[in-house]
Amino acid sequence: MAERYEYAVIGAGMAGTSLAAELGSDSRVLVLEAEDRPGYHATGRSAAFWEECYGGPDIVPLTLASGPYLRSHGFLSPIGALYIGRDRDAGLLDDFMQRFAGTGATIERLDAAEVAARVPGLKPQWTGGVWEPVCADIDVAGLHAHYLGMMRKSGAKLVMRAQLAEARHSADGWLLKTTAGAEFLAGTLINAAGAWADGVAEIAGVLPLGIAPLRRTVAQLRVDPPPPKDLPLVLDISGKFYFRGESGRLWLSPHDEHPSPPCDAAPDEMDVATAIERLEQVTDWRVEHVEHKWAGLRSFAPDRLPVYGFDARQPDFFWFAGQGGYGIQTAPAAARLGAQIIRNLPQDAMTSGLDPTKYSPARFC
Repeated sequence: MAERYEYAVIGAGMAGTSLAAELGSDSRVLVLEAEDRPGYHATGRSAAFWEECYGGPDIVPLTLASGPYLRSHGFLSPIGALYIGRDRDAGLLDDFMQRFAGTGATIERLDAAEVAARVPGLKPQWTGGVWEPVCADIDVAGLHAHYLGMMRKSGAKLVMRAQLAEARHSADGWLLKTTAGAEFLAGTLINAAGAWADGVAEIAGVLPLGIAPLRRTVAQLRVDPPPPKDLPLVLDISGKFYFRGESGRLWLSPHDEHPSPPCDAAPDEMDVATAIERLEQVTDWRVEHVEHKWAGLRSFAPDRLPVYGFDARQPDFFWFAGQGGYGIQTAPAAARLGAQIIRNLPQDAMTSGLDPTKYSPARFC
């Protein structure tokens, strides 16, 4: 006889583990993960930071709601974030200030001298910036381990090497079969499969939403001089690069978003070269060596907002996907909100400022 659960979560990355943890000990929860270990794909490759404006004004409420939880559990290390631009980018910097005015994000417009003081070696054409003083690094591995621990303590069952092969719905719920031949029964199927979210929907006979994986590349560089310990996260206001210091090295990305099939993403040498070329236009630092490079997939719905909610046509299928590059920094509030929607619970102090309809899959109907 197949084991029966109230909820079956597909995916053990940050999304799946945080939601499984929030569903609580009074529910029988199953988490199926296709890989040999949880968090192998996007979660394990994320150079994440808690940056209030990242993702746009509609993501700010999720980020702000998650901040106290991340901070109180020791997962944030403040570094600050600095968006920089040239003379020709002054309008973009002003538009940024206006776009996030009234969202609750803490931002400040800086002049050339103030920008140069925060980034030693900055070339003189970078003449303005927007400063976010409360931006912080996120201990991604620590946060993921925290949710895995919560999940296991609540009694949830995690099954590895359990790629979903079949999902048949009936009056009794979902009969799930993995490629390894295991079978499970569940009342609600929760799609937290990241880049594979649309594929999971198709297996379950649910219309996909157009959640598209996009590849992002990061390289770890040895530069001369080494980045200062107090270097903030530095981002181009035009979206062409970002970099930050990490243990005496520099983590650099060309801010690329290349469409990709769901896969074990690998970095492209051209993207690494592009990132270095762009860095050379920003600072006078000399790149001595590319020590490491990697890529991950960030998955977006068509409107680039996350999708949290029951499918409009299949009420026993719950979407928890499309979280782009901000899924780590919004994980606490997103998981709490998702669990409240699933269990029909009232919103609490963490989620009271969130509008669930904004993230509902019903917006695509």
